[in-house]
Amino acid sequence: MQQNYDVVIIGGGVVGSAIARELSRYRLRIAVLEKESDVCTQTSGRNTGMLHAGFLYKTGTLKAICAVEGNQEFDQVAAELDIPFKRTGKLIVGFTDEDRQRLENFKARGEANGVKGLEIIDRKRMDELDPSAGGNFAMWCPASGILDPFLYTIALAENAVHNGVEYHLNCAFTGETRQADGTHLLHTTQGDVSTRWVVNSAGLNSAVVSEQLGIPGYVIKPVKGEYFVLDKLAGQYAKIPVYPAPNPDNTFDTHATPTVDGNVLVGPDSQLARDFQDYESTQAAMDGLIESGSRMFKHMDRSYFIRNFAGIRPKRIDPETGVVQDFVLECRDEVPGVVNLVGIESPGLTSALPLARRAVALIAQREVLTPNPNFDPVRHGIRRFADMSDEERAQAIAENPDYGEIYCRCEKVTRAEILQAIHNPLGVHTVNGVKVRTRATMGRCQGGYCETRITEALHQELGEAFARIDLGPQGSWMFTGSVKGGDQA
Repeated sequence: MQQNYDVVIIGGGVVGSAIARELSRYRLRIAVLEKESDVCTQTSGRNTGMLHAGFLYKTGTLKAICAVEGNQEFDQVAAELDIPFKRTGKLIVGFTDEDRQRLENFKARGEANGVKGLEIIDRKRMDELDPSAGGNFAMWCPASGILDPFLYTIALAENAVHNGVEYHLNCAFTGETRQADGTHLLHTTQGDVSTRWVVNSAGLNSAVVSEQLGIPGYVIKPVKGEYFVLDKLAGQYAKIPVYPAPNPDNTFDTHATPTVDGNVLVGPDSQLARDFQDYESTQAAMDGLIESGSRMFKHMDRSYFIRNFAGIRPKRIDPETGVVQDFVLECRDEVPGVVNLVGIESPGLTSALPLARRAVALIAQREVLTPNPNFDPVRHGIRRFADMSDEERAQAIAENPDYGEIYCRCEKVTRAEILQAIHNPLGVHTVNGVKVRTRATMGRCQGGYCETRITEALHQELGEAFARIDLGPQGSWMFTGSVKGGDQA
């Protein structure tokens, strides 16, 4: 690891990677410290993948401002970063007179926030938009959309690397020593590093890191949400995201959301997690999702269930009242050289680049930043065989025969895509790293056919012993010994 930087970002999730990309517009030596094996393993990857419009959040808050701004620019962002995105719109459905009043209130709030096109519609209009949606009436929000949260985070990080940023994975921040010249000596599990500026974008650990950097007092509550992933067979019935009318505390119960790849996500529920690593899926939660999900999506059939997962939201609360608070984005004079972000939960995915620009502006207020004349906002993703026409497939195979060998039957992922994922710009060399870059193992069989082929490809391409190949986090070995007397080389 290089020892001296101008800016070090703690946390390589969607917001940390967005900040890295925005900082790379300037002539700076930038590093990102990410404690996990990839940039999208926690909150940034474990969510619904919604591009929120901004009607839910109190007018004037950072959540509202950044959500609206991020929503309105996202067509251009998706094109620059070459990521799948669909501006589907969203139905927020109601059943009772009380629900109708809440929807009217949120329509007014959304309009005050700058959200365009909101309208209250009846059941007939709902059936025209999506007959599978539950409810008697709804608020229609045409600005909402769906994206792949894995690929968005990866694309931001890869574009940052393309523009000179260094990523250090499996590198946890453990503490800081302020030097006599005002610089920060950051202690990590990979050694010490010096920097003039440090940005706290640690997500679930943001309150802890904030205190370590000299800004105590923030309280983060880990709120867990569980999901079902439904097969693409269910996706044929889900045209647009369907949410219930918000609760009195301005949160949503279980909703049904189509993904950009054709699956359906049902969830999340909401419960206080045991800790910040409580990703266990529970039977009680699954039973609850089936009941509540059936109200939103009429085709909630067990035969479509292919996977379940959990995510954790870092909710910042008032320690006295317990009320959920706005995002924190600050730079305090009494703690120089620190940009502090705390409690970045939903709509963090939508707000990532607006928050990043504001974080960079805080630095620019305190020193002159010189533009990087070579900055390139464009990132090219992996060409997906599944998305090609027959003519395009024939041409791809002619140019690269590896496109003619299918590794994942469910998702039609080829050897060419697997190899591009293995040799990714971030240096992620795990089975899950290949998964989130290609969708291999995400189909009906959940890796039953392709997981061993991916492991073999990692072994062949990287020269790693099978026993050293991880599923995801460090130590999550695919194998701990020989299988049926096979070679461990």
